[in-house]
Amino acid sequence: MRKKFGYAFAVLIVLIICVTGILITTHKNQEVSTIKSEKQLLKLYEGTTYTSTNNTLLYILTTPFSFFDRPYRYYDMDVSYDTSIMQSTNINDAVALDSAESKTMGASSKTSSKDYSTTNIQVENVDEADIIKTDGDYIYSISENKVIITNVKNPEEIKIESTIEAINSQSAPEDLIINNNKLVVISAEVSSKYYYANSNTIVSIYDITNKSQPTLLKKYELYEPYYTSRCIGSEIYVIASGYLRKENNKIARTYKENNNEKEIELNNIHYLKDVKTRKQTIISSIDLNNINADINVNSYLIDISNAYVSENSIYLLDQKYDGRYSDTPKISDMFGLKGVFGLFAKRDYDEGYGYKTEIYKFNIAKDGTVDYAAKNKIKGKTINQYSLDEKDGHLRIALYDNDGARIAIFDDKLKQIGISDSVAEGEQMYSSRFMGDKAYLVTYRTVDPLFVIDLSDETHPQILGELHIPGYSTYLHPYDENHLIGIGMETEEVVNRDSSGRIWSTTARIVGMKMALFDVTNVNNPIQLSQTVIGDRRTTSAILTNPKALLFSKEKQLIAIPVNNYDEDFAVSDSNDSIDSLISSYSSYSKSRVGEGYFVYNINLDDGFTLKGVVTHTTPKESYDYDYYYYYDSKLLRGLYIDNNLYTVSESAVKVNNLDTLELVSELNIK
Repeated sequence: MRKKFGYAFAVLIVLIICVTGILITTHKNQEVSTIKSEKQLLKLYEGTTYTSTNNTLLYILTTPFSFFDRPYRYYDMDVSYDTSIMQSTNINDAVALDSAESKTMGASSKTSSKDYSTTNIQVENVDEADIIKTDGDYIYSISENKVIITNVKNPEEIKIESTIEAINSQSAPEDLIINNNKLVVISAEVSSKYYYANSNTIVSIYDITNKSQPTLLKKYELYEPYYTSRCIGSEIYVIASGYLRKENNKIARTYKENNNEKEIELNNIHYLKDVKTRKQTIISSIDLNNINADINVNSYLIDISNAYVSENSIYLLDQKYDGRYSDTPKISDMFGLKGVFGLFAKRDYDEGYGYKTEIYKFNIAKDGTVDYAAKNKIKGKTINQYSLDEKDGHLRIALYDNDGARIAIFDDKLKQIGISDSVAEGEQMYSSRFMGDKAYLVTYRTVDPLFVIDLSDETHPQILGELHIPGYSTYLHPYDENHLIGIGMETEEVVNRDSSGRIWSTTARIVGMKMALFDVTNVNNPIQLSQTVIGDRRTTSAILTNPKALLFSKEKQLIAIPVNNYDEDFAVSDSNDSIDSLISSYSSYSKSRVGEGYFVYNINLDDGFTLKGVVTHTTPKESYDYDYYYYYDSKLLRGLYIDNNLYTVSESAVKVNNLDTLELVSELNIK
């Protein structure tokens, strides 16, 4: 009798667990929820439960599972700050963060009848902030802690029209956006409240109808470091991300608008189920045509390491290295509709150890508001924003890990609908580009395979062809629909032999920068039409990590990039008179100081790359002999064209050269 009772009791317990699990999974909270109270926000910060009852039950139900298959994970080291004991009253104790990665020149909308270049952006109609912008009549540039507005209406007599000083001594401008007669200056400010390395994001909006007297219309400050921004139509979106801050046993949720301290409303702070972090990402927006309205501020308790923005969506990515298993097992996996014996079942969501990418999608409404839409997770990691693309509302994403590189495709709900085979196992992916129904990937170990992937059937992306050449490209740029420009590094293979002459390893070494032109008309057999190698193994360029440094015009047969090398390599001239001496100078390594030169090329399909000349902003000085250090007077060298003139801009000067001959037209010192 006792035995039968024991069996019956065991069956009853199992049934209760299963029914409870089904009820919990059936009536689970929505994927995203809003904060209901200060107490709940503090609990989230301290790592306690969203709802203690559910968490306790989850612990009881999942504890037995851990004895059979205990999970482990490499977590990010979330450093937490309790500012109630870390505040500093001395602003000089603050530690400034390094400035964001270099950005480049451009404008958001054509306001002049002149022919001028704009920022090299990724998505049409989605403008990106930059360190230099132009509207065809004026150039807006950052010089240390100032914004310089230069009048270039007459290229022979350019002049400084006005200067916008930094908001205060602890802030420095990082990015610019122009939209009609509005100039948006995005600055970083070291927090005056916290002595650890943390910077706030200041957004200042100026009326520049009168260029000689810019007028501040609105200023707001987010108490997190600046991450990225976009301008779509007249709506500007600024994203900041960092750690939550604890003050006096409360979580600080303040921001500042026009010098007035405000709080992010609790119902504008959102957390996601199963996402536990002490970091927040703030998405702010304002319509530049309705500047008197309050800014929209929403906080999401997520961390981000990449971002892509289309006209209709914002995608934020969090990439981490995980251990063998992803998370605590889900109740639905153990006791839900998957079966009573889920306790012993293999977790089908486990994808093994390695990098995992969480994708968060936000919809942009017609009125400019941003709303959370969906999330998903996939194995692998991306490189940068060019690893993502949206077409017809579907996200295409290029990822790689030890298994190789691949393309995954998601529908408008972020449900995965297709994925390609992996290519180049064990190689790192260096660049990717989406062009229509094709994707191009560059991987590298000792040679540079360029892969072409057909995305026309979204459920079955197909690898079409590949090209193997030395070196690798860190950036791919469309020349036209059938041709592609690759910019990266040239390498040579090194064969290592033992004392008997047998090969025991093969490696590669960098020998210079490279630009290459690829013909992908035959997608099954891409070919390299031409290439040019720049400098030597010491040569580098902002373009390698920042696509906005590129100046390209197919119509003008123009491609130009800033190049960093030793000053003597660039001191030849501002024209093409001494190109031979320039090239031969690369063979010498006895140079002093690193400087910047602006390399200007003709480019076409017949002749490939033809160097027209190099424009420099500095001259070697015997009093400076700092090997391997940049000469900062020439920092931020970028280029743009207006009509038939090339304008190169650094923190110290603006030069105007004829675009055809590179003959110097005029020069202006701005520092």
